[in-house]
Order: sequence, then C-alpha cells, then structure tokens
Amino acid sequence: MKLLVKVGGASIETLPGRTALAESVVKARAAGHTVVLVHGGGNQIRSLGKRLGLVDRYVDGLRVTDAETADVVLMTLGGQVNREVTAALQAAGVPAVGLSGADGHTFTARRYQRGGVDLGYVGEVARVEPHLVATLVGAGYTPVLATVAPLAPGEDAPSDHFYNVNADQAAGPLAAAFAVDALLFLSDVPGVRDGHGHTLPCLTPAQCADLRRTGVVSGGMIPKVEAALHARTACPPHTTVKIAVAHGDDAILRALEPERGTTFLHD
Repeated sequence: MKLLVKVGGASIETLPGRTALAESVVKARAAGHTVVLVHGGGNQIRSLGKRLGLVDRYVDGLRVTDAETADVVLMTLGGQVNREVTAALQAAGVPAVGLSGADGHTFTARRYQRGGVDLGYVGEVARVEPHLVATLVGAGYTPVLATVAPLAPGEDAPSDHFYNVNADQAAGPLAAAFAVDALLFLSDVPGVRDGHGHTLPCLTPAQCADLRRTGVVSGGMIPKVEAALHARTACPPHTTVKIAVAHGDDAILRALEPERGTTFLHD
C-alpha cells in the first residue's frame, strides 16, 4: 500500500519521538508499504516565536500568521523540524528526502480566510504537482514534506513570504494527488472521542457535524476533523482515511488495523 502519514509536531518534538517515528516507517516499509510523510510543528513554532517575542493568536485552531510569524514558520517547519525528521529517518536506515512545497513545485498555496477573518500568511493547498514525490517514491525514498508553500501563480499579488499551510488541511489534497491507498493522521490522541471520552471507531460527516455543534470537537481537533472529512471527499472511496495515535515504534502498522483509531466514512 502507498501511505500518506501526517504526523503532528508534538510527536516529533523530541529525539525519542522522532526515533519512534523512524522505526515505525522502517517496519511499514519492511511490510511492503511505501510511505510519504507530512509533518506539522506547532509547538516548535510556538517555542521559537516566544523566544523572539511574538504573540500567538488562533482562530478555530489555526495560527494567525503575520509577516514575522511567516518567517518563523518557514525557518521552523522548512528548516529545523524537516531536517530533524529527515535525519532521524536516515539514522534508522530509511533513505529520506526533506521537501517543502517549493521543491519541484510540489504544492502551492492560496490565501485562506476563516469565517471572514484575515489570518495573514495562512494558506490552503491550491495546486499539487506529484511528479517529484512520485519519482522519489519510485526510487525507494521516503519524502518528508514540510507544509510551507509559495503562493500559486495568479492566485494573488506576488509575496516574499511563504504561506503557512496547516498540515492537517494539506494532507487531503496531497493524498488525492499522490493517489495513496491510506491517509493516516497520527496524533497524540487515539482518535476522535465522544462526550464521554471514548474513541469513536468511525464517523460520517453528519456525525462530525453533531460533535462540532455540541462542542465535543473543539480547538485543534476542529481543523483535524475537517481535514479528514475533506480528504474523505477528495480521495477515491477505496482510500482509508483515519485519525490514530502516534505513540510507539509501530504506530503506522497499528494505525492500519481496523480496530484502531477513527475511520472516516461517507454518509
């Protein structure tokens, strides 16, 4: 199977976390799967921003990104985090290549607004060119994608800044363009929980709407669930779309097990 695995910044913030992820990729590859990684890095951005005196602001779990914050996002995601994850994979024996949206024109962004609120240099995936990723996968490499991207031609006025694309939101369009068999959102929680804290094995769009309306899905889980629903729509019916826990050195293979995590279904 071809897998697109989105990992959150929390699970790769430490060396043990990155090592566990790398071992998970080793085991998935040994089982015959190909893996493309997409990573976030919210905690790392927050940490560097705090050191530089920047103030965090969020709208529905999305970071408001002014020009200074956009530079921090590029330095953190496209630099530090991407290099650290790539190095961890290499250390585990996985041939890996770190990329951003700019590399090979892999993906570009358009400006994104949330409920009429200007989020600054926050983007959503506008166009995807899968050729470079497909070439790397075909040659046996594991691409590691940082979700920072230049503005798509013709989408807006030229910009000197890269756009901060939420990694959850980027995963669906990338999964569809890369024609993967499964899209796994690996998180610090075992899946989407109901009001009693129990992990829900599967969700339809209507059920997700109920959870959002009642406040059960809130904060950073909002863009994650929305992204999974968008991915479910964008990807072919046979593609598995799932939120599962990121912990452990076999997290990817365990996430593929039917009883693990929350699988998103059509209505």
